[in-house]
Amino acid sequence: MSYDFDKVVDRRGTGSYKWDIKEGELPMWVADMDFQTAPSVQDALMKRVAHGVFGYSVVPENWYDAYIGWWKERHSFEIDREWLIFTSGVVPAISSAVRKLTTPAEKVLIQSPVYNIFYNSIVNNGRYVLESPLAYSEEGYSIDFEDLEDKLKDPQTTMMILCNPHNPVGKIWDRETLCRIADLCIENGVIVLSDEIHCDLTDPGREYIPFASVSEAARNNSVSCISASKAFNLAGLHSAAVVVPCEHLRNRVNRGLNTDEVAEPNAFAVTAAVAAFTRGAGWLDGLREYISENKALVRSFIEDEIPEIQVVASDATYLLWLDCSGISADSHALYSHLREKTGLYLTDGAEYGTGGEGFLRMNIACPAERVKDGLGRLKRGLESFNR
Repeated sequence: MSYDFDKVVDRRGTGSYKWDIKEGELPMWVADMDFQTAPSVQDALMKRVAHGVFGYSVVPENWYDAYIGWWKERHSFEIDREWLIFTSGVVPAISSAVRKLTTPAEKVLIQSPVYNIFYNSIVNNGRYVLESPLAYSEEGYSIDFEDLEDKLKDPQTTMMILCNPHNPVGKIWDRETLCRIADLCIENGVIVLSDEIHCDLTDPGREYIPFASVSEAARNNSVSCISASKAFNLAGLHSAAVVVPCEHLRNRVNRGLNTDEVAEPNAFAVTAAVAAFTRGAGWLDGLREYISENKALVRSFIEDEIPEIQVVASDATYLLWLDCSGISADSHALYSHLREKTGLYLTDGAEYGTGGEGFLRMNIACPAERVKDGLGRLKRGLESFNR
Protein backbone atom coordinates (compact mmCIF):
# COMPACT_ATOMS: atom_id res chain seq x y z
CA MET A 1 0.00 0.00 0.00
CA SER A 2 1.22 3.50 -0.84
CA TYR A 3 0.80 6.49 1.47
CA ASP A 4 0.56 10.16 0.53
CA PHE A 5 3.25 11.93 2.52
CA ASP A 6 3.15 14.83 0.03
CA LYS A 7 -0.27 15.85 1.34
CA VAL A 8 -0.09 19.30 2.97
CA VAL A 9 -2.11 19.46 6.18
CA ASP A 10 -3.06 22.89 7.56
CA ARG A 11 -2.35 22.70 11.29
CA ARG A 12 -3.09 26.32 12.15
CA GLY A 13 -6.03 26.78 14.46
CA THR A 14 -5.71 23.29 15.94
CA GLY A 15 -3.90 24.27 19.15
CA SER A 16 -0.61 23.08 17.68
CA TYR A 17 2.42 24.05 19.73
CA LYS A 18 4.55 23.87 16.60
CA TRP A 19 2.26 26.04 14.50
CA ASP A 20 1.30 28.63 17.12
CA ILE A 21 3.39 31.21 15.25
CA LYS A 22 3.05 34.35 13.17
CA GLU A 23 1.41 34.25 9.77
CA GLY A 24 4.02 33.60 7.09
CA GLU A 25 6.44 31.78 9.38
CA LEU A 26 7.56 28.24 8.59
CA PRO A 27 8.20 26.10 11.70
CA MET A 28 10.91 23.46 11.27
CA TRP A 29 11.96 23.30 14.89
CA VAL A 30 10.13 21.24 17.55
CA ALA A 31 10.17 17.47 16.99
CA ASP A 32 6.71 16.65 15.77
CA MET A 33 5.71 15.80 12.21
CA ASP A 34 3.38 17.53 9.80
CA PHE A 35 2.14 14.17 8.52
CA GLN A 36 -1.17 12.63 9.51
CA THR A 37 -0.63 9.50 11.58
CA ALA A 38 -1.01 5.99 10.18
CA PRO A 39 -4.48 5.12 8.84
CA SER A 40 -4.63 2.16 11.24
CA VAL A 41 -4.23 4.55 14.17
CA GLN A 42 -6.82 6.97 12.79
CA ASP A 43 -9.30 4.13 12.27
CA ALA A 44 -8.78 2.80 15.79
CA LEU A 45 -9.23 6.24 17.34
CA MET A 46 -12.39 6.97 15.35
CA LYS A 47 -13.85 3.66 16.49
CA ARG A 48 -12.99 4.54 20.07
CA VAL A 49 -14.58 8.00 19.71
CA ALA A 50 -17.73 6.47 18.24
CA HIS A 51 -18.15 4.46 21.45
CA GLY A 52 -18.81 7.79 23.15
CA VAL A 53 -17.84 6.95 26.73
CA PHE A 54 -14.49 8.18 27.99
CA GLY A 55 -14.20 7.17 31.61
CA TYR A 56 -11.14 6.11 33.55
CA SER A 57 -8.95 3.65 31.67
CA VAL A 58 -6.84 0.65 32.54
CA VAL A 59 -3.81 -0.80 30.76
CA PRO A 60 -5.13 -3.94 29.02
CA GLU A 61 -3.19 -7.03 28.01
CA ASN A 62 -3.12 -6.06 24.33
CA TRP A 63 -1.01 -3.00 25.23
CA TYR A 64 1.68 -5.26 26.70
CA ASP A 65 1.39 -7.65 23.76
CA ALA A 66 1.78 -4.78 21.27
CA TYR A 67 5.02 -3.50 22.81
CA ILE A 68 6.44 -7.01 23.29
CA GLY A 69 5.59 -8.05 19.73
CA TRP A 70 6.96 -4.88 18.14
CA TRP A 71 10.28 -4.96 19.95
CA LYS A 72 10.74 -8.66 19.24
CA GLU A 73 9.93 -8.36 15.53
CA ARG A 74 11.43 -4.96 14.74
CA HIS A 75 14.34 -4.80 17.17
CA SER A 76 15.12 -8.43 18.05
CA PHE A 77 14.68 -7.72 21.74
CA GLU A 78 12.45 -9.91 23.89
CA ILE A 79 10.75 -7.91 26.64
CA ASP A 80 9.11 -9.73 29.53
CA ARG A 81 5.64 -8.47 30.39
CA GLU A 82 6.57 -7.55 33.96
CA TRP A 83 9.37 -5.26 32.72
CA LEU A 84 6.84 -2.86 31.16
CA ILE A 85 5.19 0.08 32.91
CA PHE A 86 2.79 2.49 31.22
CA THR A 87 3.60 6.19 31.52
CA SER A 88 2.06 9.30 30.02
CA GLY A 89 5.29 10.38 28.33
CA VAL A 90 9.02 9.90 28.04
CA VAL A 91 9.82 13.31 29.53
CA PRO A 92 7.61 12.75 32.62
CA ALA A 93 9.25 9.34 33.01
CA ILE A 94 12.75 10.84 32.82
CA SER A 95 11.94 13.51 35.39
CA SER A 96 10.32 10.95 37.67
CA ALA A 97 13.31 8.60 37.42
CA VAL A 98 15.72 11.43 38.20
CA ARG A 99 13.71 12.24 41.32
CA LYS A 100 13.32 8.64 42.46
CA LEU A 101 16.70 7.12 41.57
CA THR A 102 19.01 9.98 42.59
CA THR A 103 19.13 12.38 45.51
CA PRO A 104 19.36 16.18 45.55
CA ALA A 105 22.79 17.66 44.76
CA GLU A 106 24.01 14.50 43.01
CA LYS A 107 25.22 14.68 39.41
CA VAL A 108 23.46 13.35 36.34
CA LEU A 109 25.71 12.86 33.32
CA ILE A 110 24.60 13.71 29.79
CA GLN A 111 26.44 13.71 26.47
CA SER A 112 26.17 17.15 24.91
CA PRO A 113 25.02 18.45 22.54
CA VAL A 114 21.86 16.66 23.55
CA TYR A 115 18.09 17.06 23.87
CA ASN A 116 17.64 20.26 25.82
CA ILE A 117 14.86 18.99 28.10
CA PHE A 118 17.37 16.68 29.80
CA TYR A 119 18.85 19.79 31.39
CA ASN A 120 15.43 20.83 32.70
CA SER A 121 14.71 17.37 34.13
CA ILE A 122 17.99 17.49 36.05
CA VAL A 123 18.16 21.11 37.22
CA ASN A 124 14.47 21.45 38.07
CA ASN A 125 14.81 18.48 40.40
CA GLY A 126 17.75 19.92 42.33
CA ARG A 127 20.46 17.80 40.72
CA TYR A 128 23.58 18.96 38.91
CA VAL A 129 24.19 18.57 35.18
CA LEU A 130 27.51 16.92 34.35
CA GLU A 131 28.35 17.16 30.66
CA SER A 132 30.58 14.71 28.86
CA PRO A 133 30.72 16.36 25.43
CA LEU A 134 30.71 14.16 22.36
CA ALA A 135 33.77 14.30 20.13
CA TYR A 136 33.08 15.95 16.76
CA SER A 137 35.08 15.53 13.55
CA GLU A 138 34.52 15.44 9.80
CA GLU A 139 33.29 11.85 10.20
CA GLY A 140 30.61 12.94 12.66
CA TYR A 141 30.20 12.28 16.37
CA SER A 142 31.73 9.71 18.71
CA ILE A 143 32.11 9.25 22.45
CA ASP A 144 35.16 10.59 24.24
CA PHE A 145 35.54 7.55 26.49
CA GLU A 146 38.44 9.00 28.41
CA ASP A 147 36.31 11.95 29.49
CA LEU A 148 33.26 9.75 30.06
CA GLU A 149 35.13 7.32 32.29
CA ASP A 150 36.69 10.13 34.28
CA LYS A 151 33.30 11.71 34.97
CA LEU A 152 31.58 8.44 35.77
CA LYS A 153 34.21 7.88 38.46
CA ASP A 154 33.06 11.02 40.27
CA PRO A 155 31.35 9.63 43.42
CA GLN A 156 28.64 12.28 43.07
CA THR A 157 27.67 10.96 39.62
CA THR A 158 24.80 8.52 40.16
CA MET A 159 22.93 8.53 36.84
CA MET A 160 23.72 8.77 33.14
CA ILE A 161 21.01 9.76 30.67
CA LEU A 162 21.77 8.09 27.35
CA CYS A 163 20.11 9.29 24.13
CA ASN A 164 19.80 6.24 21.85
CA PRO A 165 19.54 7.14 18.97
CA HIS A 166 21.03 10.51 19.77
CA ASN A 167 19.07 13.74 19.39
CA PRO A 168 20.09 16.13 17.82
CA VAL A 169 23.04 14.51 16.01
CA GLY A 170 21.13 11.51 14.60
CA LYS A 171 23.68 8.96 15.80
CA ILE A 172 22.87 5.27 16.22
CA TRP A 173 25.16 3.86 18.90
CA ASP A 174 26.64 0.47 17.97
CA ARG A 175 26.66 -2.60 20.19
CA GLU A 176 30.32 -2.26 21.18
CA THR A 177 29.77 1.33 22.30
CA LEU A 178 26.67 0.46 24.31
CA CYS A 179 28.42 -2.49 25.97
CA ARG A 180 31.31 -0.27 26.98
CA ILE A 181 28.94 2.32 28.45
CA ALA A 182 27.12 -0.43 30.36
CA ASP A 183 30.35 -1.81 31.82
CA LEU A 184 31.64 1.60 32.87
CA CYS A 185 28.36 2.49 34.55
CA ILE A 186 28.17 -0.81 36.44
CA GLU A 187 31.78 -0.41 37.60
CA ASN A 188 31.04 3.05 38.96
CA GLY A 189 27.58 2.49 40.42
CA VAL A 190 25.86 4.74 37.88
CA ILE A 191 22.31 3.93 36.70
CA VAL A 192 21.64 4.29 32.97
CA LEU A 193 18.43 6.02 31.91
CA SER A 194 18.11 5.40 28.17
CA ASP A 195 15.84 7.66 26.11
CA GLU A 196 14.95 5.58 23.04
CA ILE A 197 11.99 7.59 21.79
CA HIS A 198 13.49 8.04 18.28
CA CYS A 199 14.36 4.35 17.87
CA ASP A 200 11.85 3.57 15.11
CA LEU A 201 12.93 6.51 12.95
CA THR A 202 16.11 5.00 11.56
CA ASP A 203 17.08 5.35 7.92
CA PRO A 204 16.01 2.45 5.66
CA GLY A 205 18.44 -0.41 6.10
CA ARG A 206 19.65 0.91 9.43
CA GLU A 207 18.63 -0.41 12.85
CA TYR A 208 19.01 0.78 16.40
CA ILE A 209 20.10 -1.48 19.24
CA PRO A 210 18.11 -1.34 22.51
CA PHE A 211 20.52 -0.56 25.33
CA ALA A 212 19.05 -3.20 27.64
CA SER A 213 19.64 -5.89 25.01
CA VAL A 214 23.42 -5.66 24.73
CA SER A 215 24.56 -7.37 27.94
CA GLU A 216 23.57 -8.53 31.38
CA ALA A 217 25.21 -5.42 32.83
CA ALA A 218 23.03 -3.21 30.63
CA ARG A 219 19.86 -5.16 31.35
CA ASN A 220 20.25 -5.14 35.12
CA ASN A 221 21.28 -1.49 35.43
CA SER A 222 18.97 0.38 33.12
CA VAL A 223 15.64 2.10 32.69
CA SER A 224 14.62 2.49 29.03
CA CYS A 225 11.97 4.94 27.84
CA ILE A 226 10.10 3.96 24.66
CA SER A 227 7.02 5.17 22.82
CA ALA A 228 5.10 5.28 19.55
CA SER A 229 4.81 9.05 19.87
CA LYS A 230 7.70 10.17 17.64
CA ALA A 231 7.44 7.51 14.94
CA PHE A 232 3.64 7.76 14.61
CA ASN A 233 3.22 11.45 15.51
CA LEU A 234 1.18 10.81 18.67
CA ALA A 235 2.85 13.15 21.17
CA GLY A 236 -0.43 14.86 22.01
CA LEU A 237 -1.98 11.58 23.18
CA HIS A 238 0.51 11.15 26.05
CA SER A 239 1.37 7.50 25.68
CA ALA A 240 4.71 5.83 26.45
CA ALA A 241 6.34 3.02 28.40
CA VAL A 242 9.38 2.31 30.50
CA VAL A 243 11.25 -1.00 30.36
CA VAL A 244 12.95 -2.00 33.62
CA PRO A 245 14.26 -5.59 33.70
CA CYS A 246 15.75 -5.35 37.21
CA GLU A 247 13.01 -5.97 39.77
CA HIS A 248 14.57 -3.73 42.44
CA LEU A 249 14.93 -0.81 40.01
CA ARG A 250 11.47 -1.49 38.57
CA ASN A 251 9.81 -1.24 41.97
CA ARG A 252 11.45 2.12 42.59
CA VAL A 253 10.56 3.44 39.13
CA ASN A 254 7.00 2.20 39.46
CA ARG A 255 6.63 3.90 42.83
CA GLY A 256 7.98 7.15 41.37
CA LEU A 257 5.69 7.13 38.34
CA ASN A 258 2.65 6.46 40.51
CA THR A 259 3.65 9.06 43.09
CA ASP A 260 4.00 11.59 40.29
CA GLU A 261 0.63 10.50 38.83
CA VAL A 262 2.05 9.77 35.36
CA ALA A 263 1.24 6.04 35.25
CA GLU A 264 -2.40 6.07 34.11
CA PRO A 265 -3.60 6.17 30.49
CA ASN A 266 -6.20 8.48 29.01
CA ALA A 267 -8.99 7.02 26.89
CA PHE A 268 -6.96 7.16 23.66
CA ALA A 269 -3.38 6.50 24.79
CA VAL A 270 -3.61 2.72 24.76
CA THR A 271 -5.78 2.49 21.63
CA ALA A 272 -3.33 4.52 19.55
CA ALA A 273 -0.22 2.66 20.72
CA VAL A 274 -1.76 -0.76 20.12
CA ALA A 275 -2.91 0.20 16.61
CA ALA A 276 0.50 1.66 15.76
CA PHE A 277 2.49 -1.34 16.93
CA THR A 278 0.16 -4.02 15.58
CA ARG A 279 -0.97 -2.52 12.25
CA GLY A 280 1.32 0.41 11.48
CA ALA A 281 4.52 -1.25 10.20
CA GLY A 282 3.85 -0.66 6.50
CA TRP A 283 3.05 3.00 7.02
CA LEU A 284 6.17 3.49 9.15
CA ASP A 285 8.41 1.91 6.52
CA GLY A 286 6.93 4.27 3.92
CA LEU A 287 7.53 7.19 6.25
CA ARG A 288 11.17 6.20 6.76
CA GLU A 289 11.69 6.09 3.00
CA TYR A 290 10.10 9.52 2.60
CA ILE A 291 12.20 11.08 5.36
CA SER A 292 15.32 9.56 3.81
CA GLU A 293 14.41 11.24 0.53
CA ASN A 294 13.94 14.54 2.36
CA LYS A 295 17.38 14.13 3.92
CA ALA A 296 18.90 13.59 0.48
CA LEU A 297 17.07 16.67 -0.80
CA VAL A 298 18.50 18.81 1.99
CA ARG A 299 22.03 17.48 1.57
CA SER A 300 22.00 18.04 -2.20
CA PHE A 301 20.62 21.57 -1.90
CA ILE A 302 23.05 22.65 0.79
CA GLU A 303 26.03 21.11 -0.99
CA ASP A 304 25.15 22.99 -4.19
CA GLU A 305 23.71 26.23 -2.83
CA ILE A 306 25.12 26.79 0.68
CA PRO A 307 28.48 24.97 0.78
CA GLU A 308 29.51 26.93 3.87
CA ILE A 309 27.13 24.68 5.85
CA GLN A 310 27.90 21.04 6.61
CA VAL A 311 25.04 18.60 7.13
CA VAL A 312 26.18 16.21 9.87
CA ALA A 313 25.90 12.55 8.85
CA SER A 314 22.69 11.12 10.30
CA ASP A 315 21.37 7.56 10.53
CA ALA A 316 18.25 8.24 12.58
CA THR A 317 15.53 10.75 13.47
CA TYR A 318 13.95 13.32 11.16
CA LEU A 319 16.11 16.05 12.65
CA LEU A 320 19.12 17.34 10.74
CA TRP A 321 22.06 18.90 12.57
CA LEU A 322 23.54 21.70 10.51
CA ASP A 323 27.10 22.86 11.15
CA CYS A 324 26.94 26.59 10.43
CA SER A 325 30.25 27.45 12.10
CA GLY A 326 31.70 28.30 8.69
CA ILE A 327 29.28 31.22 8.64
CA SER A 328 29.10 32.13 12.32
CA ALA A 329 29.80 30.54 15.69
CA ASP A 330 26.88 32.56 17.08
CA SER A 331 24.01 30.18 16.36
CA HIS A 332 21.57 32.32 18.31
CA ALA A 333 22.26 35.26 16.01
CA LEU A 334 21.78 33.00 12.99
CA TYR A 335 18.54 31.55 14.35
CA SER A 336 17.16 35.00 15.18
CA HIS A 337 18.14 36.48 11.82
CA LEU A 338 16.58 33.63 9.86
CA ARG A 339 13.32 33.88 11.74
CA GLU A 340 13.11 37.65 11.59
CA LYS A 341 14.09 38.04 7.93
CA THR A 342 12.56 34.95 6.31
CA GLY A 343 10.14 33.44 8.83
CA LEU A 344 12.13 30.19 8.91
CA TYR A 345 11.91 28.87 12.46
CA LEU A 346 14.72 26.44 13.28
CA THR A 347 16.27 25.60 16.66
CA ASP A 348 19.37 27.33 18.00
CA GLY A 349 22.03 24.67 18.53
CA ALA A 350 23.24 26.36 21.72
CA GLU A 351 20.05 25.10 23.41
CA TYR A 352 21.59 21.62 23.36
CA GLY A 353 24.52 22.50 25.57
CA THR A 354 28.28 22.42 25.09
CA GLY A 355 29.19 21.75 21.47
CA GLY A 356 25.91 23.08 20.12
CA GLU A 357 27.19 26.58 19.43
CA GLY A 358 27.40 27.27 15.70
CA PHE A 359 24.78 24.63 14.83
CA LEU A 360 21.11 24.75 13.88
CA ARG A 361 18.61 21.88 14.09
CA MET A 362 16.13 21.41 11.25
CA ASN A 363 13.00 19.22 11.40
CA ILE A 364 12.35 17.78 7.93
CA ALA A 365 9.32 15.62 8.85
CA CYS A 366 7.01 17.44 6.47
CA PRO A 367 6.02 17.30 2.80
CA ALA A 368 8.91 17.87 0.40
CA GLU A 369 7.20 21.07 -0.74
CA ARG A 370 7.72 22.55 2.73
CA VAL A 371 11.30 21.28 2.89
CA LYS A 372 12.05 23.10 -0.36
CA ASP A 373 10.38 26.24 1.01
CA GLY A 374 12.54 26.02 4.12
CA LEU A 375 15.73 25.55 2.14
CA GLY A 376 14.95 28.58 0.00
CA ARG A 377 14.39 30.67 3.12
CA LEU A 378 17.60 29.32 4.63
CA LYS A 379 19.61 30.36 1.59
CA ARG A 380 18.05 33.83 1.41
CA GLY A 381 18.48 34.41 5.12
CA LEU A 382 22.14 33.41 5.16
CA GLU A 383 22.86 35.57 2.13
CA SER A 384 21.65 38.61 4.06
CA PHE A 385 23.35 37.67 7.34
CA ASN A 386 25.88 40.28 8.46
CA ARG A 387 25.20 42.46 5.44
